[in-house]
Formats: sequence, structure tokens, C-alpha cells
Amino acid sequence: MIMNSLQDTIKLNNGVDMPRLGLGVFKAEDGEEVINAVKWALEHGYRSIDTAAAYKNEEGVGQALKDSGLSRDEIFVTSKLWNSDQGYEETLQAFETSLEKLGLDYLDLYLIHWPVEGKYKESWKAMEKLYHDGKIRAIGVSNFHPHHLDDLLKDGEVTPVINQVELHPKLAQQEVRDYCEKHDIVVEAWSPLMQGQILEEPVIQELAQKYNKTAAQIVIRWDLQIGIVTIPKSTKQHRIQENADVFDFELTDEEVVKITELNENHRVGPDPDNFDF
Repeated sequence: MIMNSLQDTIKLNNGVDMPRLGLGVFKAEDGEEVINAVKWALEHGYRSIDTAAAYKNEEGVGQALKDSGLSRDEIFVTSKLWNSDQGYEETLQAFETSLEKLGLDYLDLYLIHWPVEGKYKESWKAMEKLYHDGKIRAIGVSNFHPHHLDDLLKDGEVTPVINQVELHPKLAQQEVRDYCEKHDIVVEAWSPLMQGQILEEPVIQELAQKYNKTAAQIVIRWDLQIGIVTIPKSTKQHRIQENADVFDFELTDEEVVKITELNENHRVGPDPDNFDF
């Protein structure tokens, strides 16, 4: 699939178009830091911003969106439901809180942040209601293994459009990707650069030299070529711009395979089958 620009989109299973490359704001401090990051991203042409209630920076994101001068329908905004807010009524309330903090009338995408046992199905019912009520354009999940998705799909009316998971060359998530492809669920990568740890990998370094690109740009390009959505996080202006400068070259099929073969099923974040928060 040839990717030509930062505005390129992927069609979700409900017909909504989502940008393939966006800005993640995990650990970006509320206030000036996150406001600047989002502002720089939007100025550079990014049109997708990914936040979450747990990041505690929705207000700053909302401020930057407001200051941008862009019309609401030009920007794709994602937020996520935190674990302590799961349950039917709690989800409805948490969603309103997020919307208020962001200063928006609707969300483009709302995700269940983690599969909290005994609660995520109730949360999903509430999200289906918000979706049917037109308050969210698309709903999805984050950090769900195939067995969590099976469980959700058993009773859910709406198939998630997205499963956002930790994904990078050391954790290629082939099983999750195969499952999601079969069920028409788009896979989205969080921590696509493995918190910087992947950048020293010789294969990546070699390709960076070959294409006169940074190691990060090689990994982001790999993401796009394997058909996933990716949201590299940065609060530095030059990095935000650099991460998006990936549309003037293409990895060969062999190079894509080489990067995929770096997989060791190695996580830098928690395992969705074993988290306690």
C-alpha cells in the first residue's frame, strides 16, 4: 500500500476514515507541554491526536485543538476509558467528563483502555449506547488479546473498529494482527518505537543509513507498510516533524520481513493478561 501523505487514511469497519499516522500524548504534561506538542503537530499537518483520561492531559489537548483554528471535522480525536471508570453508568459518566475536558461535542474514537475482568462488557454496552446516540463516531478497544475480543464479540452488537496494542519490531503481534484482520478490526500501535529501545538495532540502523533517514522513521514506515495505524509520541517539535517525514521512501518487501523478524515477543509495557491497575 503506497502512503503518500500525513493525511492518508484507513477506512474503519463502520465506514469512518482515520488518519494512518497520528500523535500520541502519553506522559505529555498537561498545560504548556501538551498544548505545544499538539499545536506543532497540527501545524505540521497531523490530523489525528490520541489521548486518554489516564494521561491527565485532556484539557491541554482540548486547548490546543481550540487554538489551532482548524474546524472540528478536520481533526480526528481519540480518548480512552480508564480502568477505575469501567462499568455501565461509570462509562457514561467518564465519557462526559472526557468530552468536557476536551471541550468537544463528540469524539471520533473512544477506546476501552484495558480489559478489566468482569467489567469491560458492561463498559462496551455503554459505549455502544454512546455510539448509537451519535456522541462517538467509532468505538474500539486497547490492549485486548484475541480471547478478550472473542468474549466481547460474543455479546456485543458493535464490532470494535480498532484494537490499540503495544506493537514494535520486538513485539510484532502477529497473532493479534491475524485475528483482527479476520474480524475487520484495524490494529493500532502504541509505543511503536519501544520507548526508544528499538532505535539501536543494527538492522534498523543499516536501513536508516541506506535511506538517509532516522531509525525512528524506518520503524514508522514499517508500521505503515504492514497496514497498521501508528501514534509515535513526542513533545519535541523537531521530532514531531521528523516522525511524519516518512512519505518520500518505501521499504522493500524483503526489508519489511527483515524488520518483522526482529520479533521476540518482548514487551516494555504490561501484559493484558496480567496487570493490576
